[in-house]
Amino acid sequence: MPKKSTYPTSADQSSLCLQYLGRCGGSARLCHIKFSLNVIQTLVNQRKVKIKNTGAGFFIELEDAK
Repeated sequence: MPKKSTYPTSADQSSLCLQYLGRCGGSARLCHIKFSLNVIQTLVNQRKVKIKNTGAGFFIELEDAK
């Protein structure tokens, strides 16, 4: 019988990232979050978040947050 992995999966990390952004008001500075690039790219591909260049840095924000 295969053992279960104790490491969080990408889906778990994606949901945690979305929860984090929700608690931060829907937007956070990209350099301040500690999620992997794979998790961020997955969320961008699913069109749940977008990356915005403000001129003062890059921000990740929820797609439905205006």
